[in-house]
Amino acid sequence: MIRTVIFDIGNVLAGFEWREHFRNLGYEEEMVERLGKATVQSGNWNEYDRGCLTDEQIETLLAGNDPEIEEEIRRALRDLSGIVKRWDYAVPWIKELKQKGYQVLVLSNFSRKALRECWNALDFLPYVDGGILSFREKLIKPMPEIYSLLLDRYHLKPEECVFMDDTLINVEAARRAGIHAFRFENQEQAKAELAKLGV
Repeated sequence: MIRTVIFDIGNVLAGFEWREHFRNLGYEEEMVERLGKATVQSGNWNEYDRGCLTDEQIETLLAGNDPEIEEEIRRALRDLSGIVKRWDYAVPWIKELKQKGYQVLVLSNFSRKALRECWNALDFLPYVDGGILSFREKLIKPMPEIYSLLLDRYHLKPEECVFMDDTLINVEAARRAGIHAFRFENQEQAKAELAKLGV
């Protein structure tokens, strides 16, 4: 029996719209893709979510991925407001689950910078019952420790939880922790997956 529904945030409860963010700064498609490769698509982007380095240290790391466009990279990272996009269904969906008696938590690779600068897109956070944002714990998915921490902190039985994430390796890591989990594609598909579990 499921008692707790656990959501990822990016591309589940809110959009991660990095291409749109870079376009809005006036960059052409070729530069948008080049900026993407140097920043959000590089392994170093995880350092924002891990929360161990300063923003300046991370900027320097990312700029080093494509030194020719260091100025553009630093400009693109100066203010991330707009990189996370509000999705209308998030608050009603959380409210609906809570009205049915489910505990609702978040488990997200998320940075201090994005939380601060994209707050308007995260209006669902006051409605959840808690959860883990990676930067606060210095752990990121799919590290097993982040799932154990969530289970311990909220005194959860893994078999009574369901987790959804748009990234398969994070889903697989949750399953290894004994949590019911599936890859999120869209709300309709996710509701169908939840229904299979009686949610």
